[in-house]
Amino acid sequence: MSTLSVPPVLTSPRQDAMDLYRAFKGFGCDTAAVVNILAHRDASQRALIQQEYRAMYSADLSTRLSSELSGHLKKAVLLWMNDLPGRDAIIVRQALSGEIIDLRAATEVICSRTPSQIQVFKQAYYVKFGVHLEHDINFQTPGDHQKLLLSYVSTPRYEGPEIDHGMVEKDAKDLYKAGEKRFGTDEKTFIQIFTSRSSAHLAAVSNFYHRMYANSLEKAVKRETSGLFEFALLTIIRCAENPAKYFAKVLHKAMKGLGTDDTTLVRVVVSRTEIDMQYIKAEYEKNYKKALGGAIHSETSSHYRSFLLSLVGHKH
Repeated sequence: MSTLSVPPVLTSPRQDAMDLYRAFKGFGCDTAAVVNILAHRDASQRALIQQEYRAMYSADLSTRLSSELSGHLKKAVLLWMNDLPGRDAIIVRQALSGEIIDLRAATEVICSRTPSQIQVFKQAYYVKFGVHLEHDINFQTPGDHQKLLLSYVSTPRYEGPEIDHGMVEKDAKDLYKAGEKRFGTDEKTFIQIFTSRSSAHLAAVSNFYHRMYANSLEKAVKRETSGLFEFALLTIIRCAENPAKYFAKVLHKAMKGLGTDDTTLVRVVVSRTEIDMQYIKAEYEKNYKKALGGAIHSETSSHYRSFLLSLVGHKH
């Protein structure tokens, strides 16, 4: 459920390219015009605008945007100019090999995507960077965290709603035996179940576990594991149960307290707008008694604020 509002009467991609070129000309950039165009175009329209811009001006639009914009707005717009798989590839590549290694960001993207999204973004990763995603995971992550991520990006998983109740019960019991029932943790069982089962199946396992052992699977994961391995398992289980609630929480954390974690704010808003932002907004309001748009409005300013608010469909 996208929150993107595309104008009812669309200008042509050629006209958009001309308007953007005009916004760049002269002294300083007409940033408001740039935001107004790009924040109201879907992925296929943005791709066509880029083609037209290249054909008309023999220049790359993203390169020009990069030199005209700055700060958080520049990061957000450049990410937005990509399609979904391209965007995920860029976020993960930067997190695994940029100036600042951010294994949490890479883990969040990988462990919150569906199997088909992962397959397409793995291809985009290789096309863009000439290296396999698995290679970078291998290089940057250690131990059980590495094993889990490698298994998660390479295991095909069922994406439908049907579940096998017998298997659900068996997995819940196996996880109990591998964790709470024994001294020490059998990480292999956690990796095997968490990386090979469908979201519907894992949500059912979590449900059954809670009924059977009067303790949530999430609490068991927290007690039995730690660090990035724990974070990856929690991301998988929370996204299996309710991805919108998961991302609402990530956004809330990015904006609460003193200062704003803009990297996270940009990553989540830009990468979820065309997937499930409508649901994330509903979960945000339900859990934090405040509109997501209102929260973004009070944490950001200027054109950066207008851009994010346009993406989440908040009148400003």
